[in-house]
Amino acid sequence: MGGRVTRVFRNFNVENRARREISKEKPTPAPRHPTARPDAMADNPEIKEEVLRKDDRFLTLLKDVYVESRDPPVRVKDGGGEHLPCKQEEKRLTKLGHLEALDVKKVPIGKISIVEALTLLNNHKLQPQIWTAEKIAAEYSLELKEVNSLLEFFIPFTVQKFPKETKKAIKSHKPKQLT
Repeated sequence: MGGRVTRVFRNFNVENRARREISKEKPTPAPRHPTARPDAMADNPEIKEEVLRKDDRFLTLLKDVYVESRDPPVRVKDGGGEHLPCKQEEKRLTKLGHLEALDVKKVPIGKISIVEALTLLNNHKLQPQIWTAEKIAAEYSLELKEVNSLLEFFIPFTVQKFPKETKKAIKSHKPKQLT
């Protein structure tokens, strides 16, 4: 209800109010101070002469100035090296076999590459008696707890083929012709 009332007052006599605002004379800007104009300094020869004139007293004082500076000793922050590795990480070569061209060559100990992860998950899925969590942990230099979590929560996809007779065929239909 309140929106209707405000709309009525807002639209009341809009054209006359707009015409009145447009017909008002624009205010003239305030005059600028004469020194604020950059062209006034360029035209004045006294200012140019003052700028270009050399003062002998200041030159002798400037020649007597000798500046000797030394850099302060560099302080090494104790907490600043958290993001830098404190020691070189040991790396191992990957065990990829025929998929070697698809992945990285060296991986830090305790980690595996994507192709290795898919390979070990598939090996465990196909032969769980041979590829146990202990064997995978020893083979890929991983912790047993991490391998158990990996085998529990990550399951590789299963591809299933349906026989042709059970497959429902999509009947093709002719599109309607526009006349």
